[in-house]
Amino acid sequence: MKEKKKSNVLSFRYLIYDLIRIFASPSLLFFRPKKIYISEKAKTKMRSGVLIISNHISLFDPMYLLMGIWKRRLRFVAMDQMFKTKFKNWFLTKCCLCIPIDREHFSIKSFKEIVNHLENGEAVTIFPEGHVNVNEEGVQAFKGGMVMMALRSGTPIVPVYILRRKHWYSRLVIGVGESVNANEFKTGERLSLEDVDKASQFLHEQEVELEKLCTEKYHGMATK
Repeated sequence: MKEKKKSNVLSFRYLIYDLIRIFASPSLLFFRPKKIYISEKAKTKMRSGVLIISNHISLFDPMYLLMGIWKRRLRFVAMDQMFKTKFKNWFLTKCCLCIPIDREHFSIKSFKEIVNHLENGEAVTIFPEGHVNVNEEGVQAFKGGMVMMALRSGTPIVPVYILRRKHWYSRLVIGVGESVNANEFKTGERLSLEDVDKASQFLHEQEVELEKLCTEKYHGMATK
């Protein structure tokens, strides 16, 4: 794996983003975020570059993850339709640290940009279901691009699960799984398409396990 870089704790380039987080911090008192770890190993701090994957249940998911993983700056991969105007592009890229992608025609330029951020020690968040799952049918199948990004950048993948809130006043509950090394799925010198499928399936299974854990242990608490 490549040598990992550490993200800067203090940096002028993140001034607006950090100020927004500071002013938004009172919302932590309302949502009372609770993190549930699938194991003791999963409690390891997310240091340096890390690719965070999450289920996608609403347009508020980035906000939920920011509150649940408060100690890290998070970049979010978002569909390019959201960046149409100059103001939206500036606000989402500079203030919210979002990365625009064409979901239908994913480009090598977008791939390299995501890999660059990971290699620079940043935390990048992807919703591998590819769309908002509003039907409450469980975690949908994952797309495999995340595996290639993690392998290229030499960063771990951390699965995270957001428990669906039943009421506006329900507590925010987030499950955190163990970090996964994409290299562990290689059956040859290079990662094959079959290896990518196996890794994607494994990560999906981890997400389903987190779903069960959050539902069984904290569902009652989350709906109070």
